[in-house]
Amino acid sequence: MVGGGPAGLMASHLLHRAGIDTVVLDRRSVHEIETTHRAGILERDSVRLLTETGVYSGEGTERVLTEGDRHGGIFLRFGGRSHHVDFERLVGASVWLYPQTEVFSDLHRARTRDGGDLRYEVSDVQVHDVEGSPRVTYTGADGGAHEVSAEIVVGADGSRSACRNLVADHRRFTREYPFAWFGILCEAPKSAPELIYARSERGFALISQRTESVQRMYFQCDPTEDPGSWSEDRIWDELQTRLAGEDGFSLQEGPVIDRSVLPFRSFVQTPMRHGRLVLAGDAAHTVPPTGAKGLNLALADVRVLAEVVERALEKKDLDVLDEYTDRALARVWKAQHFSYWMTTMLHRAPGASDFDELRQLGELNSLVSSEAGSTYLAEGYTGWPTR
Repeated sequence: MVGGGPAGLMASHLLHRAGIDTVVLDRRSVHEIETTHRAGILERDSVRLLTETGVYSGEGTERVLTEGDRHGGIFLRFGGRSHHVDFERLVGASVWLYPQTEVFSDLHRARTRDGGDLRYEVSDVQVHDVEGSPRVTYTGADGGAHEVSAEIVVGADGSRSACRNLVADHRRFTREYPFAWFGILCEAPKSAPELIYARSERGFALISQRTESVQRMYFQCDPTEDPGSWSEDRIWDELQTRLAGEDGFSLQEGPVIDRSVLPFRSFVQTPMRHGRLVLAGDAAHTVPPTGAKGLNLALADVRVLAEVVERALEKKDLDVLDEYTDRALARVWKAQHFSYWMTTMLHRAPGASDFDELRQLGELNSLVSSEAGSTYLAEGYTGWPTR
């Protein structure tokens, strides 16, 4: 596994349960990954993957359920009013607010408990001979040169993947967006029990949570924006303005403890397999964060990947790996559409006309006033079954 984040660790965990040995390599330290603040919304099947495959075995508690925050819906806010989309009523499903860093910690703890071969703080990772007898060379944390021979290499090395470049005759599909998210972490009480997705004349805003006393919030900005140039007063004025409305809603404010600008794009590479190399997660695809799909797609990838790899090794037939790309990308393209749809519905495009503004409002009004429209959003947000 080239990449020891949630995708690589979950793949390693699932293959371990199938009796297949793995080695996990990552250039980062465990501490670095655990202390990098990453938000996270887990779909219903992502929670099941954590709770039903032994990640918490022997601990007596399933942390995602006891420490995560179950959300039965979201609020869409526009025209100065909030509209609740009730997932549980519409599709009988919920999502869980559970940071990606906690998913990593749970999986790292599980692989350590089960004797996993985890090698962090490595460098100079090179994958060789993926069409024949793969081997991976790297420099260890001890400064020494190392080599691992493998039957299959999984490239789970994130959105700046080097493994993806080893896939011959690949095609890449991208869409750049002319805006980014200005994100803050602040010390404040919750402003709402569930996420608020807000559209205003000034652009998009998202009000999320982290804990009872620490919150995450975002607002649409230019990708070149310098977060250091914004005072706390200016940040809060912008957020309050985007959330203001006739119902008198106001955000709970507090000290800003972290701020950053998050550019994003849509990206898909196909195929996701070449020889004895397969890609998973952000190495093969990325989505805008608006639909909360990134981590869930990575976990869905490796659920399919582990099944396919197990059959390929049992049958001694690598052609079985060919089905992985089609099965994974069927879900990826649904998620790309869903994320693109939510992004374009809620963000203000540069140079938008009055027609564009009113059309967006018409779309949002149609969505919240339609049982069918709200159900589509609920199905997409809570996740489609993994096949």
